[in-house]
Amino acid sequence: MKPGSCAAAFLLFAVMITAGCGGKRVARLESDYEIELSGRWSSTDSALVAESLINQVLDGGWYRRFHSREERNPVVIVGRVRNRTFEHIDVLTFIKDLEREMLNSGEINLVASAEEREQVREERADMQQWASIETAREFGAEYGADFILTGVLNSILDEEGGERVVYYQADLNLIDLETNRVIWSGQESIKKYIRRPLFAF
Repeated sequence: MKPGSCAAAFLLFAVMITAGCGGKRVARLESDYEIELSGRWSSTDSALVAESLINQVLDGGWYRRFHSREERNPVVIVGRVRNRTFEHIDVLTFIKDLEREMLNSGEINLVASAEEREQVREERADMQQWASIETAREFGAEYGADFILTGVLNSILDEEGGERVVYYQADLNLIDLETNRVIWSGQESIKKYIRRPLFAF
């Protein structure tokens, strides 16, 4: 358990006891404190899967070949990640975790998403009218991506009585934007066992 986790756990327990005796109580926990109530896909799962997959990307032979040939870091954009699980998952959080891992690696240059690029272009167009010549950013200087990273989240549920096992699988493909060739494919999975009492008080 991480430093401070014991104190946070005690605080949470105390709040739960207090809540049972009266009104609703809210406890603030550290953002990296791991706690799961439902067993569903969580922020911890998202971060761990993203970290593992980007490590796989960087360990791939394609990266060494590209770096040797081009003598620079590859430029990547994260595209669509589809949620095909049986539950609602905010895939944008997972996409941001993937982007953060790539940036923190220092070995991949990241291009903004389509939505973000449109916002930047609007700001750049506004500059042409209102910003000084010295500070206005020009059109036509954007970085073009070499590759796009796309993926899908799947899940399998097995349950009986008060027990359930949930299997999550994330599959990613890295695609050459010039040739449409898939140059890397990776997979990471998480399996969870959840047990609920048959009789609740």
